Amino acid sequence: MGRRSRGRRLQQQQQQQRLGSAEDGGKRNGAGWEGGYPEIVKENKLFEHYYQELKIVPEGEWDQFMGALREPLPATLRITGYKSHAKEILHCLKNKYFKELEDLEVDGQKVEVPQPLSWYPEELAWHTNLSRKILRKSPQLEKFHQFLVSETESGNISRQEAVSMIPPLLLNAHPHHKILDMCAAPGSKTTQLIEMLHADMNVPFPEGFVIANDVDNRRCYLLVHQAKRLGSPCIMVVNHDASCIPRLQVDVNGRKEILFYDRILCDVPCSGDGTMRKNVDVWKKWSALNSLQLHGLQLRIATRGAEQLVEGGRMVYSTCSLNPIEDEAVIASLLEKSEGALELADVSSELPGLKWVPGLSQWKVMTKDGQWFTSWDDVPHNRHTQIRPTMFPPKDPEKLQAMHLERCLRILPHHQNTGGFFVAVLVKKASMPWNKRPPKLQGELAEPRAPVPPSPAEPMAGCTSDTSELESKLAPGISDTGAVERAENMDSSGSKRDGVCGPPPSKKMKLFGFKEDPFVFIPEDDPLFPPIQKFYALDPSFPKTNLLTRTTEGKKRQLYMVSKELRNVLLNNSERMKVINTGIKVWCRNNSGEEFDCAFRLAQEGIYTLYPFINSRIITVSIEDVQVLLTQENPFFRKLSSEAYSQVKDMAKGSVVLKYEPDPTKPDTLQCPIVLCGWRGKASVRTFVPRNERLHYLRMMGLEVPVGKKREGAAAAPGAASPAEPEDGPGAPSPAEPEHGPGAGSPAEPEVGAGAEQEAGPDASSGGDPAEAGLPR
Repeated sequence: MGRRSRGRRLQQQQQQQRLGSAEDGGKRNGAGWEGGYPEIVKENKLFEHYYQELKIVPEGEWDQFMGALREPLPATLRITGYKSHAKEILHCLKNKYFKELEDLEVDGQKVEVPQPLSWYPEELAWHTNLSRKILRKSPQLEKFHQFLVSETESGNISRQEAVSMIPPLLLNAHPHHKILDMCAAPGSKTTQLIEMLHADMNVPFPEGFVIANDVDNRRCYLLVHQAKRLGSPCIMVVNHDASCIPRLQVDVNGRKEILFYDRILCDVPCSGDGTMRKNVDVWKKWSALNSLQLHGLQLRIATRGAEQLVEGGRMVYSTCSLNPIEDEAVIASLLEKSEGALELADVSSELPGLKWVPGLSQWKVMTKDGQWFTSWDDVPHNRHTQIRPTMFPPKDPEKLQAMHLERCLRILPHHQNTGGFFVAVLVKKASMPWNKRPPKLQGELAEPRAPVPPSPAEPMAGCTSDTSELESKLAPGISDTGAVERAENMDSSGSKRDGVCGPPPSKKMKLFGFKEDPFVFIPEDDPLFPPIQKFYALDPSFPKTNLLTRTTEGKKRQLYMVSKELRNVLLNNSERMKVINTGIKVWCRNNSGEEFDCAFRLAQEGIYTLYPFINSRIITVSIEDVQVLLTQENPFFRKLSSEAYSQVKDMAKGSVVLKYEPDPTKPDTLQCPIVLCGWRGKASVRTFVPRNERLHYLRMMGLEVPVGKKREGAAAAPGAASPAEPEDGPGAPSPAEPEHGPGAGSPAEPEVGAGAEQEAGPDASSGGDPAEAGLPR
């Protein structure tokens, strides 16, 4: 009893304290407290002194600049996804949610309607000053808030800072481009690049691809989660230090060639003083030392990117820092060491509406205690480890002028109510100077070459990750094209089984984080495939060699699909790189699949890639049918339209495709095509669609479904099979036969792996009960 009494007294005291703090909350807030924490003072004299001295802000604008930095950053959102779906979401936002916000007042204050970013194409990016607190105060705003949360979860809307949308736009990527994103996590820019690859939704396999890299193993899984929302077979997530990311090789007509990228995004780690509006900690933590410590890493990453860029290719270098040590100094040093191989592109007219200031041509270097140096000659010897010659502008005025540093873009917060940002666009005109050599004469024998120490221009010393890089260091004069000859001699495919791309041996590369399952391509003569091909009447053009699994033993539970180009990369580089994730799930095994003529059912995740090759099991549905299928659990055939009923009634049991084609003569109805995976049972049909995707389609049709509400008839759905009748829906995988999805990682971290968003089909339910599987929770 004594313990209970003390517990009750303690609870009463805590309740009184909460009431007391609520009563004098105004006093606390007035004293500079909010939520019980002292408010961070947005002052840093050294920061102000530094940037005033460097004159990065146009004359007469300093007060506006500092005033903007002290204001909270407006929320920005970008409509993601492929074009027809993105336009439908935009139409829904403008004509429904934004209209409801007009003339709305909360606590006597008029709500500001979100506005489009003037420089972002097709009004697909918007900004708003609505805070989360205000969003929850009004029923109308709560509805808008729920829409934003749900659409963000399903990947149709992305919360992304406005300035971070700029680099992918300036990269100017096209569907045929091979793209490398060097420092990709958390993945908002990567998703923009994937969208650019899939500009034409009618092409399931674009020629190009995105290789997204990050040095942090855990952040790689966040990257997988972001990229997975777009369901592309053209994305690969890898885990490497960007400053020495391995040089890859591909097979071109039986000949090994080095892979050079058409586009490289180099968004490097930085001090982040352009993010002060959202990361208020920067105010008290800012120091000039941060930039001095990061400069070397940024230069190494940018140099490695330039090495892997194809001649004529474009690389975008960007930071969320305003500091020229991280910005112009890196670009100037890179241009100087490239000896004309790189040049800054003039992109001033590529984003009309974007306000920016030109890059600096002169700057000074300051130590953390405020001491200034204008040139390397002034730096005392005891400072040489902290301050490097590459941090200063070039001495030669002609060389400096030829660099055209004014072509760099610096975005200042007060110009368009954004964060601070820096971006430079580089074009490669020739091989980097340390990768050049005169061509060998025909038939000339190669003489042994004495080892040559790495040149100062070579930043990757001590970070060699494959044989080709080692050779380029021993012989710095080897050209990019000459590297092809070395690649042919480096083929190590004989040491592994055909089609099995496992993680690299620990002797070749240090492994961090979770050990990934191997990538195993399905052999052409695998008996697994013919029943699938027959059941779905797959087109002869279907690229079956691009199918892979993640297990070498036991039953293949899930089949994934990659593009032909990524298959080439995987097969030729399994010992050079650590792949976290690639491919999209297209088929899942049914436990009792043999009863249905085909052991594999379709997966919603990859249906848009797979659909163009399927010629059977397709049911064309109307908009009313889609509504029935998404709101009812296992509706009987007779609930469908007569057209859909006539197609489904004579069809054999098993997995089906439900296809909706928009009617241009009815502009008020949904105007984007929808492809859903379903299951034809004894007398009913159901969909296998994740909950958020289901809610998304219903909203696009003008139906508002409460987030927590289950589909109609979930408890006792008409036609729903009992647990004793599993034949109406495929069974769930048995616990004894687990298989990680691509990038599923360790079971200890399921929430960030590729398996984080389980499909709302039987795989997500226990026991495989069709009446319960995939219901909205």
